[in-house]
Amino acid sequence: MSGAGAPSPSLQTNLCGVALRNPVLAASGTFGYGVEFETLVDLNQLGGMVVKGLSREPIEGNPSPRVVETEAGMINSIGLQNIGVRAFVQEKLPRLARYSTAVFANVFGYQTEDYVEVARVLEDHAGLAGYELNVSCPNTKHGGIFFSSDPALLGEVVAAVKRVVRRPLMVKLSPNVSAIEPLARAAEDNGADAISLVNTFVALAIDARTRRPRIGAGFGGLSGPAIKPIALRMVYQAARAVKIPVVGLGGIATGEDAAEFLIAGATAVEVGTATFWDPQSPVRIAGELQEFLTREKLADAAGIVGTLRMG
Repeated sequence: MSGAGAPSPSLQTNLCGVALRNPVLAASGTFGYGVEFETLVDLNQLGGMVVKGLSREPIEGNPSPRVVETEAGMINSIGLQNIGVRAFVQEKLPRLARYSTAVFANVFGYQTEDYVEVARVLEDHAGLAGYELNVSCPNTKHGGIFFSSDPALLGEVVAAVKRVVRRPLMVKLSPNVSAIEPLARAAEDNGADAISLVNTFVALAIDARTRRPRIGAGFGGLSGPAIKPIALRMVYQAARAVKIPVVGLGGIATGEDAAEFLIAGATAVEVGTATFWDPQSPVRIAGELQEFLTREKLADAAGIVGTLRMG
């Protein structure tokens, strides 16, 4: 237990075999490829980072405007713009190798074969701790059904990628479903080593004067503090449904926010939208989490994981 003269609580975390300095990671989509932040943040102080989603070929993304502020967060519709997996391993990954922080590659596609090909390319290169599958994409081979909303399709893509990778495989689940438990179990049953949730909520912002959407693509994904209570509920439900680790995200802006996700059952957390106004927020939040544990006289972060008492 911590107290006067006692050592600070330990933040060291093990996520499906990957040693993390602390349980706070920078989320995919808001932290670029990591290297863009190296003059703003000491990347070695991060618990880990998940790079921007990678596809087989480069994607230009959606028309602007792509981001709009909301009352308690933001809506974005970037359109998964990225340089493509081959450019990533040639241009970005070697620069990331200078840092000791665990790096996870976010992988997405529109057919199972897309995911497998991106994973195969990444497997041939050193410097990654694991993968995070973004399954919030429509499956073009199956009439546009989203991988994230169909347990069978989700299981298919997870199993296919699992067959070609040696590194830990995390699956990022969407909240745009009627029940999260069947999707969490489908990921686990087909080989996922961890799951992360939640991704953004489908949302719409309207300009009342022009009577048009404020986002160029129409709909976008809502993130930020507004979604935190729903994200906490879904993390709690998912953690009770599976035995593999859960990584929680959705509106985390303070150390106490992070503690709430751990209490709900998450082993680690990811910070996304907060990095837009505070690029150092993942490091700050880890420090605030340690301060919270000190005040609560706890020896480590693992001591609060899954401790929520309902009723």
